[in-house]
Amino acid sequence: MPSYTLLRTAIEPGNDVNALPPVSSPCINVCAMDAATGLCTGCARTLDEIGRWSRLAESERRAVMETLAARLDALGPRAAAPAEARARIAAVLAR
Repeated sequence: MPSYTLLRTAIEPGNDVNALPPVSSPCINVCAMDAATGLCTGCARTLDEIGRWSRLAESERRAVMETLAARLDALGPRAAAPAEARARIAAVLAR
């Protein structure tokens, strides 16, 4: 099924756009880039990943999310909220 089918279906009269499946994201609304690693200190994604996130397939997003715990480890004490980020990542991957 082409990716635009969900959008087309959602905008047909009588359909609710809130019924679309949510785009999974590790974002915890702490957005600051670490200069040493190039990773967001909140979610551990790169700027490129953040910019392309909404255009990635769900399988591609999940593949990135599977690397984020290790990236949080690499950030160490520079990670803004590692417990919150890990909980968000685990919740998304559990779906």
